[in-house]
Amino acid sequence: MRNPQSIRGPVIPSRGPLRPLGMDEVRITGGFWAIRQQVNGEATLGHALDWMDRLGWTGNFTAAANGVESRERKGREFADSEVYKIVEAMSWEQGRFPSDELNARIETVTGTFTAAQDDDGYLNTAFGRHWQRPRYDDLAWGHELYCAGHLLQAAVARTRTAGDGPLLEVARRAADHICEVFGESGQGICGHPEIETALVEFARLAGEQRYLDQAALFVERRGYRSLPAHEFGWSYFNDDVPVRKATVFRGHAVRALYLACGAVDVAVETGDDDLLEAVAAQFDRTWARRTHLTGGMGSRHQDEAFGDDFVLPADRAYAETCAGVATVMLAQRLLLATGDSRYAGVVDRVLHNVIATAIGDDGRSFFYANTLHQRTTTRANGDSERLDVGGGPRAPWFEVSCCLPNLARLLASLSSYLVTADDTGLRVHQYADCDVETHLADGRPVGLRVRTSYPEGGEVAVRVTRSGGEPWSISLRVPGWATGAVLTVDDERRPVAPGEAVLTREWAVGQEIRLELPTQPRFIWPDPRIDAVRGCVAVERGPLVLCAESLGENDLDALRVWTGQDPEQTGDGAVVRARFEAPLDSSWPYGDPSGRPGTPVAVHLTPYHRWARRGPSTMRVWLPTT
Repeated sequence: MRNPQSIRGPVIPSRGPLRPLGMDEVRITGGFWAIRQQVNGEATLGHALDWMDRLGWTGNFTAAANGVESRERKGREFADSEVYKIVEAMSWEQGRFPSDELNARIETVTGTFTAAQDDDGYLNTAFGRHWQRPRYDDLAWGHELYCAGHLLQAAVARTRTAGDGPLLEVARRAADHICEVFGESGQGICGHPEIETALVEFARLAGEQRYLDQAALFVERRGYRSLPAHEFGWSYFNDDVPVRKATVFRGHAVRALYLACGAVDVAVETGDDDLLEAVAAQFDRTWARRTHLTGGMGSRHQDEAFGDDFVLPADRAYAETCAGVATVMLAQRLLLATGDSRYAGVVDRVLHNVIATAIGDDGRSFFYANTLHQRTTTRANGDSERLDVGGGPRAPWFEVSCCLPNLARLLASLSSYLVTADDTGLRVHQYADCDVETHLADGRPVGLRVRTSYPEGGEVAVRVTRSGGEPWSISLRVPGWATGAVLTVDDERRPVAPGEAVLTREWAVGQEIRLELPTQPRFIWPDPRIDAVRGCVAVERGPLVLCAESLGENDLDALRVWTGQDPEQTGDGAVVRARFEAPLDSSWPYGDPSGRPGTPVAVHLTPYHRWARRGPSTMRVWLPTT
């Protein structure tokens, strides 16, 4: 078992203004995210793999290897991808916290991949055998290339944390097969993007140009309506408009975001600035017009899709957890490719208000969709697989359980998202207790120790632990909401504006920077073009969106907030002044409510990421005003 040295993260671009630091260079040591990483490693990984064993998803590989002629293959057509994702997550965890037991589980599972792979490199348990549908018979819905993409990403994680091994060879053969079938002389795209970004990262790992070329082919082929017509339209597959000509993300949210990740990766590796600028513009418009307050993406349950501009209903917010993971992946890529710190702000919002919300405290239950308004209380059905995906409590498993292994792989590799290096020094983008040790571009050793009360509080302390002489820079992100932030260094206090605070000097070991971010609660008003929440307000505190929650059937929909007094800070939440409006005559829900002012109350708001943790509850983020 390899000692975790020089363990790189999941994204390593060969060019760009920022270099991501690896898992050996940044280690989360305590606080908000350390707790979640610990739960992920000790509970979530085993829970997910146990469910996959129980449902037969891992067994599909053994059956395929043994030539078992069964028409009862277990799981959906994309079940292979979930096994690959949990292997990726376990691999990052093995790099973060090596374990003989975990390493053995990885080897056991990946050994079945080797056995199940066909001689020409094709690997999928749902297609290709004489009792199954032919290979690539259904590119729109078969998910074969999508599954292969997650196989490649699992191999990247395993290789970067354990060195070359059998999984790398399995992935190489699969990638070679894809290039052979879908190369310049081939055609076709997958209905669910994913292979694009996987091929680029595999090219970075393997140093093979052909994998990058194939990724670029897939990006350029999309948008010409080559997939069959469907009731949701070609936009569902992002096959309606070429990537370069699109102006906004549309269709299935996860598909759109994964495709954008692949396009950014291709653009960075090929030096295609026009493609990069096109995707960045699409993201910026989507963030401004099609994103929920939490950073959640997706408004429509029917097709798991973006709505039109400003169609953002709170009670029908889909905001799939996988879309949250994909948003973090894309924003991080845009940060690395452009150096623009506002993309780090996107990561911050989504991490604290989608990712942290989706997973239960025990690491064994999760949300698939992340609504902003829950009208009724429901209870999870024990240890049963849940069939529906929208609303309700966190469930231990879903029939479609893409989200839990997605969360697991992000949490296990999270340290690689916190700090980057540039030509002048280090840039701290996300605030968490962590230790940083790396080298600057000229080889000088540098180190930082970050300690913070974030996200509940706004105190950040950065101490220099290594410095190689000569001036170098330390940059701290000041969030857009942090008007009134104060920076202290060498006993000198000064205000800093939102953006980045950059300090360049010849740092001495032990020198400390303190950043004070104002985290008092504040009202947030929606754009008036968002019909669904017009006349409402929300409350944020620091990076956290707050919500009203009731553990009973208390009618939060009758709540009316008075905005004439600012929210008051309490614990890690806030209190607002409000009243519950008396209902109209129950025989007809329309009429004149005058003369029924209701009783004034103080309403306690809690961080959105904590809702439904004390039991089934009603909840709302957007609060109607008086």
